[in-house]
Amino acid sequence: MLNDQQWSQLLLSFVEEAHDLAKQAEEYLLQLEQTPTDEDAINGLFRAMHTLKGSAGLFSLTPLVNFTHHLESLLMKVREGQQALTPVLLDLLLRGLDEINAMVELIDAESGELTVDEARHAGLIAALTGHDASPLIPLTVIEPDACKAFGRLDKCASCNQEAAWHISLRLQPEILGNGFDPASFLRYLGRLGDILQLEVIDDALPALADMDPESCYLGMEIDLCTTAGKAEIEEVFEFIRDFCTLRILPPNAALEDYLQLIHDLPETDQKIGRILVASGLLTELELDQALRLQAAEAQQPRPLGSVLVEQGMVPAQGVNAALAKQQTVREKRNQESSQIRVAAHKLDELINLVGELVISAAGAQLRAQLKGDAACIESTQTVNLHVEQIREAALKLRMIEIGDTFNRFHRVVRDVSQQLGKDIRLEIQGADTELDKAVIDRLADPLTHLVRNAIDHGIEPADQRLAAGKPAEGHLRLDAYHESGMIVIEVADDGRGLNTQRIREKAVARGLIDAQANLSDHDVQMLIFAAGFSTADNVSDLSGRGVGMDVVRSAIDALRGTIEIDSRPGEGCTFRIRLPLTLAIIDGFLISLGDDYFVIPLDMVTECLELEADQLDGAAYGYLDLRGRPLPCLSLAAHFKLREAPSKRRNIIVVSHGRQQAGLIVDHLHGELQTVIKPLGQLFQHLQGIGGSTILGNGQVALILDIPSLFRHLHTHVEASPADLRTSQPRQIAAGQQGENPCNSSAT
Repeated sequence: MLNDQQWSQLLLSFVEEAHDLAKQAEEYLLQLEQTPTDEDAINGLFRAMHTLKGSAGLFSLTPLVNFTHHLESLLMKVREGQQALTPVLLDLLLRGLDEINAMVELIDAESGELTVDEARHAGLIAALTGHDASPLIPLTVIEPDACKAFGRLDKCASCNQEAAWHISLRLQPEILGNGFDPASFLRYLGRLGDILQLEVIDDALPALADMDPESCYLGMEIDLCTTAGKAEIEEVFEFIRDFCTLRILPPNAALEDYLQLIHDLPETDQKIGRILVASGLLTELELDQALRLQAAEAQQPRPLGSVLVEQGMVPAQGVNAALAKQQTVREKRNQESSQIRVAAHKLDELINLVGELVISAAGAQLRAQLKGDAACIESTQTVNLHVEQIREAALKLRMIEIGDTFNRFHRVVRDVSQQLGKDIRLEIQGADTELDKAVIDRLADPLTHLVRNAIDHGIEPADQRLAAGKPAEGHLRLDAYHESGMIVIEVADDGRGLNTQRIREKAVARGLIDAQANLSDHDVQMLIFAAGFSTADNVSDLSGRGVGMDVVRSAIDALRGTIEIDSRPGEGCTFRIRLPLTLAIIDGFLISLGDDYFVIPLDMVTECLELEADQLDGAAYGYLDLRGRPLPCLSLAAHFKLREAPSKRRNIIVVSHGRQQAGLIVDHLHGELQTVIKPLGQLFQHLQGIGGSTILGNGQVALILDIPSLFRHLHTHVEASPADLRTSQPRQIAAGQQGENPCNSSAT
């Protein structure tokens, strides 16, 4: 008996599974919108609804069961070819999935109750029921004289195909109560070939007075002439396997072919069951059922071959052929799946513990170096190596493909484009690119704003596209790929591009920039991320309130990422988001200003330079000449109002942010280190240029620099002409002159 905690855990698992099934169903529906006759998608859609209804029934979620039953019944008609998937029906089914998601959200996690006002979806149920009212197509059965009895004929006289498969079907009484009509599965079976003979077995039928109208007492013996394999025939009855006993035997003429196939199989150490499955004489479901029957015989389990023959799953000749092929192997149950579900909070806890381990290992190595014990230093280095491997393995556990996030936008593009009367095709690339789950979870909102903005503002209506020489169908692309230790996500469209002049006019009108300001096109385009900025003339439910792009910028900043705009007038626009792979542990580069330590994300460090102190006049901002190119610089000491260490030389860290570079003037370089990111408390959230903190091996706190924030701050203070810092060719340190990266030194 389950206790309350176990029951609650099962209910939470069901809620998660229900959302997954609804998402799968939505993907199948969107796929069917393009290819309405895709049988695999239709079967997958029906399977998702059937599984969802069955799981909901286990928790007595009656409103969800009843509503899902309407969808399932309608999909059964579609599966049997009696109902076409029209655009109207697809819209109804998508609305039905939305209603299912809404009901799942209403489930009380503690009591397991679901209270739904039936009136809220009465209209939708009526529409679904109306579609489900189409008349049944009668089952066509070829008369017995069209073909001889099973096993007595090599060819079917009516179609000249191999003689019939024999299907023995016994239905359980509760099949009708679970909403299944056996005749519908027979109609679907007829799509695989010709039903040559069908005999109804009514031995279990009680007297009329004892008959329960909601119970089924029938069985069937069926001869099917088809070129389909055993697994395909079995799939027809997939959804009622729990409510029936099914046996499928091949034609005599085909049996010899199966025996020859077993003989021709490559020499392997496969078990007898796997050999029979590989030959096609046995299906996976039958093998699993036979293994369970064998395992139930606890005291003296019989050989698997005997169970298969006794249950009528495989002819004796087939078992003998398999035994001859592999006689020395023993039978055992199928291995369980290698994948398990792990709660996200457990992974977060593991990552936190690994972070603490990184800090402790760094502290141990520092103490060993202070002691000067060579053996101890070697041991701590080995420990650090293993800790780094554990860190990488732990972080990979939380890496998931971004494809699931991208796929949800098929529905967004479909709904928004229909609302706006536009024809837009969504293309997805790089769906297998992996990213930290914590990052992906926070990407949904900014990506949604970018996609809706591209559909509403970017892609023109069909008449304007045709007038511009473009195809009427718009093209929207989502792409993800790795670049320089970061992940890049692109949202690109082939629309009109950004109207730089209009953006500038709006910015001047709102007082964001001066009318005489000399800004580049790129700088003007970046103004769309300003809070409250919008170029829309009218406010609609899609845009015009000036909050969308501001949300995008804030969300990307919170993820320590950057966003770029690549707009081409009349050709389209691309928004390019660059993000770190993880938010928990990063490789950093340690620097110091006096007694204060800072960490720069290593993937943003380009090179290190050295400059005489007298070449700097102590100003916070300015330019240096770097190999003939101006390099904007920022003195961290002046920026944070810290005291510089007395020294004749200064170090400059060149950092990159997207396509831009800047120099950070610091006192000392201490090399690379693994950095465990600790969030700042509410008291320090206002600090500009600080993105978090970490603990060094000696226990001292180091602040992690927020490079994107520093870039924006630098951009607002450095004018177009060199100023406070005089241009002087900086001298690279020795390693830099040899073409190496001097930043790749060990932390001290």
